[in-house]
Amino acid sequence: MPREMPRSVGRASVLRVPRLSTVDLIAIELRKAIFSGALPVGAPLREVEIASQLGVSRSPLREAAQRLVQDGVLVSVPGRGMSVAVIEGDDIDDVYAMRLAVEAQAVRIITRTGDAAVLERIRVAFDEYAGASRGEDAMTIGNADLEFHQVLVDAAGSERLSRAMAALVMQTRIASFSVADGYTVRRSVSPTYDTLLAALAAGDAPAGIRALEEQFADAALRLHGEDDTVDTVETDVDEDRQVFQPIDAPAAE
Repeated sequence: MPREMPRSVGRASVLRVPRLSTVDLIAIELRKAIFSGALPVGAPLREVEIASQLGVSRSPLREAAQRLVQDGVLVSVPGRGMSVAVIEGDDIDDVYAMRLAVEAQAVRIITRTGDAAVLERIRVAFDEYAGASRGEDAMTIGNADLEFHQVLVDAAGSERLSRAMAALVMQTRIASFSVADGYTVRRSVSPTYDTLLAALAAGDAPAGIRALEEQFADAALRLHGEDDTVDTVETDVDEDRQVFQPIDAPAAE
């Protein structure tokens, strides 16, 4: 099964734009590299090297990087340049608190409308996640899990919620990479997903939100290293020397 990234990682914005600019394309490539672990957490953004690999000047690279600073994906330190964020400790709890706020609002909107087509899209995303969980590739499982949550928020039909969730998807992945023991995901699908899906189908927003609360509390405990009762799948992240391909040329198949 290919390691497909959540769609939010590979798009410049959830807003509709007529065409992508050079800065948009650079931002997409930076997000992909960070999301895959090719640019590891805490690593400095080597502007000269990355600009050369992308075939662009440093000016649009810096502009694209500033977008990722605003999303909490890169950090900028005066006199030291930019680097990939590290998310650990209390910051993990902050990420999941923000995710709960965004995803709970999506649940409220979805349960109010009760649109069958919307519920089916969410169900399909869950089935893909469940299928990935039967495999042994932690990155594939994690990607499918985050894609499910992005689909859930997108289903609410709010561009602002979707944009916020896209940034939180990136931050969640960075938090997972920041764990010293390597990238680890839960092997089995949490029963909270079935509870969430049932609540959405029944139009029961409070039950759906409680399922998210339980799910996120469990996930945060694992990232804090405080829960070793759940069977997990681990993957060592490979850091590629040649991270980027020129943005004006197709990547090699």
